[in-house]
Amino acid sequence: QRQLVEPGGGLVQPGGTLRLSCVGSGLSLDVYSIAWFRQAPGKEREAVICISTSFSSTYWLDSVKGRFTVSRDNVENAVYLRMNNMKPEDTAVYYCATSQTCEDDPYRYGRWGQGTQVTVSS
Repeated sequence: QRQLVEPGGGLVQPGGTLRLSCVGSGLSLDVYSIAWFRQAPGKEREAVICISTSFSSTYWLDSVKGRFTVSRDNVENAVYLRMNNMKPEDTAVYYCATSQTCEDDPYRYGRWGQGTQVTVSS
């Protein structure tokens, strides 16, 4: 079964750091752009950041610039979202998803991870 698996997530204090993983299972990620979306309670899903097949990053949220970075390891068949200096407003369910190009429209993404809860609280 081809799927994206998202280990990680959890509770982190404000100002803390967390790294999320998105791992391809039965699916090679190196041919896809991989984006991270998040959805907070009562809010719509929003596009956060994306990494292309050529390793370039696209940021869609000004609030995460300078704090979040995305990387990929094609040997590990994984994409990572590193989140520094986390804030309570980063609390959400985070999803990774595949597409041919980095776009902020979630309907352009064909395969999604199961989502992982991130909670920023003291």
